[in-house]
Amino acid sequence: MRSLVDLPISLSREAAAPLTAQLADWLRGAMLSGALAPGVRLPSSRGLAGQLEVSRTVVTEAYQQLYAEGWLEGRHGSGTFVASLEAPRRSVPETPGPGMRRRAVPGEKEINLTPGHPWVRDYDRAAWKRAWRKAADLPPGDYPDPYGLPHLRELLADHLRRVRAVPVGPENILVTRGTGNGLDLCALALLGAGTRAGVEDPGYHVARTVFAARGAEVVPCPVDEDGVIVEGLPDDLRLLYTTPAHQYPLGGRLPIPRRERLLAWARRTGAIVVEDDYDAEFRYDVAPLPALYGLDPARVVLLGTLSKSLAPDVGVGWLVGAPELLDRIAAIRRGVCDRTSGPVQHAVATLLERGDLDRHLRRMRLEYARRRAVVVEVLGGVCRLRGDTAGLHVLAELPPGTGPEIVERAAERGVLLDTVERHHFGPERLHGLVIGYGSASLTDVGRGCRILAELISDAT
Repeated sequence: MRSLVDLPISLSREAAAPLTAQLADWLRGAMLSGALAPGVRLPSSRGLAGQLEVSRTVVTEAYQQLYAEGWLEGRHGSGTFVASLEAPRRSVPETPGPGMRRRAVPGEKEINLTPGHPWVRDYDRAAWKRAWRKAADLPPGDYPDPYGLPHLRELLADHLRRVRAVPVGPENILVTRGTGNGLDLCALALLGAGTRAGVEDPGYHVARTVFAARGAEVVPCPVDEDGVIVEGLPDDLRLLYTTPAHQYPLGGRLPIPRRERLLAWARRTGAIVVEDDYDAEFRYDVAPLPALYGLDPARVVLLGTLSKSLAPDVGVGWLVGAPELLDRIAAIRRGVCDRTSGPVQHAVATLLERGDLDRHLRRMRLEYARRRAVVVEVLGGVCRLRGDTAGLHVLAELPPGTGPEIVERAAERGVLLDTVERHHFGPERLHGLVIGYGSASLTDVGRGCRILAELISDAT
């Protein structure tokens, strides 16, 4: 095992990139290649600065950047080390749809790089067991409160104030079973035969399916690299579904001026904006933008979920809205016997109350930052990437017609991919691959991206 001082670090004061960025890039590349293996102890910032003849600040800031990305870890009283990588594990991919075809590869483990799947194998087992033991100590209940467990609503309000800076109280929160359930409740309360619902295009197919199932005419609303295009939105929409924190699947962040124009449109037309905040907890290199809900609580319904931050299997989310809308939705829930499991709510309340969810989110931010860095490092040189500042996926832009062929060839080599074309509802305007890095191990993300980079180079 080689130490850092054995490796030829080369920094240039004549280069366009700052010395800090050069050093961080060099260290990142050495860890990617295996030249710096997990567990290697790095020199102190003072020692490395002396070796390289640079200021200590250069080394300190490079280390801090790599700490933030999850490449380095500190051990109390021992120094700075290359972070340990988890052992590769088999990912269980979803049943593929069009543009996501799979083919069995005998003797080879599949690498799932399709979007929408978080990493569910790294969690605090003691905290998880404690939460469920506490829930199990409670006797079985009657039909749960359609608004949700009061204590959980209070904890979620505090969570949203801290994590998303949303000025909200428990009276504004209704506990759901997740985003799909929240969308359906909005549709039941706001839509019906003869109504029109806008959905981003390309966008989340579940929203289209739910709204159509409730009798609405679904209207595709074009997006660009920043998010939904406000100009040209129809004036007769009853509801608009949007993902402003991290547009799905393009990855854009809706800028403040466009957010203000969107809300002005909603006020003028009387439309309700349904804001899906599905992976807003995960941001890299950028500060989070405020939620739309906080800018106009009267015109916005905010949907959140633990599916990406904890696990889809938990089946808990939240709907944030005006109290009168929540009253209408709660009445509908009673009428159709729709409810969120009481024991599950109690378990989630324990995870929030003890700070276990916050600790899990901090750990996963670092974990996903490492994977995102690998994706950018490996694929950034062969195609344009969008949406790499947040979430669990990026968009790799490709020439028209190349995506499906690459998906097919990647499947032959055990890598499962998704095309952006599959997420269009109206005419296809953008082409490429939606690459999810949530559910594959860091090692497999790197291996899958190297295979993909080779295929992209061959195809383009």
